[in-house]
Amino acid sequence: MKVAVEGCCHGELDKIYETIAFLERKEGVKVDLLLCCGDFQAVRNEADMKCMAVPQKYRQMQTFYKYYSGEKKAPVLTIFVGGNHEASNHMQELPYGGWVAPNIYYLGYAGVVRYRGVRIGGLSGIFKSHDYRKGHFECPPYDQQTVRSAYHVRNIEVFKLKQIRQPMDIFLSHDWPRGIYHYGNKSQLLKRKSFLRDEVKKNSLGSPAAAELLQHLQPAYWFSAHLHVKFAAYVQHQAQKDLLPRATKFLSLDKCLPHRDFLQIVDIEQDPSASDRLEYDPEWLSILKNTAGLVNTTARTWNMPENNGLFSRWDYSASESDLKEVQSDLGGDLRVPENFSSTAPHYDPNNPQLQREPTYAVNPQTTELCACLGLTDPNACRTEGVGWEEQEDNLSTGSAEEPSEYPTDTSGLSSSINPDEITIEEEWEEEGDEEAAIQSPPARLVLPSPSRTSSSDGLIENRPPFSLSASLPEPMGVSSLEEFTNEEPARHEGAGLTDGIEGNSSPPSGDSSAARPPKRISGENAATGEGMKKMKRRNQTIYTARGEEEEEEEEEEGDC
Repeated sequence: MKVAVEGCCHGELDKIYETIAFLERKEGVKVDLLLCCGDFQAVRNEADMKCMAVPQKYRQMQTFYKYYSGEKKAPVLTIFVGGNHEASNHMQELPYGGWVAPNIYYLGYAGVVRYRGVRIGGLSGIFKSHDYRKGHFECPPYDQQTVRSAYHVRNIEVFKLKQIRQPMDIFLSHDWPRGIYHYGNKSQLLKRKSFLRDEVKKNSLGSPAAAELLQHLQPAYWFSAHLHVKFAAYVQHQAQKDLLPRATKFLSLDKCLPHRDFLQIVDIEQDPSASDRLEYDPEWLSILKNTAGLVNTTARTWNMPENNGLFSRWDYSASESDLKEVQSDLGGDLRVPENFSSTAPHYDPNNPQLQREPTYAVNPQTTELCACLGLTDPNACRTEGVGWEEQEDNLSTGSAEEPSEYPTDTSGLSSSINPDEITIEEEWEEEGDEEAAIQSPPARLVLPSPSRTSSSDGLIENRPPFSLSASLPEPMGVSSLEEFTNEEPARHEGAGLTDGIEGNSSPPSGDSSAARPPKRISGENAATGEGMKKMKRRNQTIYTARGEEEEEEEEEEGDC
């Protein structure tokens, strides 16, 4: 089936669906599924915008509200994970996933579903070590700290995903697995994003939690976004016991703007006998049931159960009886019910409500799923004032003798001003470039196909604990950390993974055969001023400041 993969959405659903329709007409294909890798911005109204960790000038309604209100319907099934620019009050209503609008499905804090026999997992948010061991305690009204910590990855979600034993086809995350840049064209990446050089040298760029999941799950595909650059990599995993080694194709995409590589179409092998409805994954639901007693809705730090003599149980993976029990709970019907319901008023452009305050609702979809499987709704716990202390006896809260698996000192993780985000460079364009929106012809960057044998259908073996010093297998044929070449790499416009990748990532406009003007290299002719052209900021009309611009730039989380 044809799967469209999109980077950072930033609420631009109209433009994304228009681009897909354009590619379908141009290439003569039909897209079956859209996967979005975060910063989706499911903003329903003015109050939701107050729950996004962005400066005031970036708080734009965009177009999601049209799909939430029913004015429009998504033309293709859309699945997404959260990023670091989300309406967190809305996302918290669906901790285990659910419909944010008809035909648009959120995977939750972490989740796994099936579509046409393809297994799709995901992890929402970005990694910050100082919040990693806390529970999901945040709730509106957020302050300056909780509006950011609400989207930080927690160890409970990673722990659940590490209980998975069955093979994964596709995995989505917002930020990159740490170390993934060693498996692609690192020199080209640093030419495009030179400010990442120090973090790449220190091996501090990306999420160590995601790197751990990459090592454990070893999916056939891993899609990410966050850094606003297209980057492909190929990871050949080490063989485990008597199983043949697996391989992962990694692809990160840009944000939705003209001339940006934000969309890729990939051919994914499907099961022709499988349902064409979105389905629950039995193993994942079993893991949710098994870990229901680990739910934490406080800010207290704690470590997950492990085989260290302090816990009576540390293996929460699904057994055969667990899988049968889930099937029974669902009455044998794994189809995700199409039970979307509005929990907040939608934006009305003819009647703006600028004074509207954030709502804090319990979503009926979550209530229904929790009742069916015997789960705990963290959002309902916060609403009712129910704490986590009742389960303290079964869990460790962490201590000096029981350190976190990740360092809590974040001084080496990022050099940015904002403690929550690396600073992404400003994007500039030559005069008239945005209006032209010229589309480049598609090209291909061919990578080897992952090994697919009957052995890959077996269970995922237990793997050694994660180590920051060895988060991924050794790169194969890739330069070392210290080797940053000055050689100009080949440019692959619209290039991506193999297996029938098609299309171009720019919104449709103008003659597709026209040549694209070259971009100015940062600092070029800066000393002499020779050959300099009049420049303007990309999307200047959208991102015009509303005053106090300098102060807001310091607060902004990297424009990503």
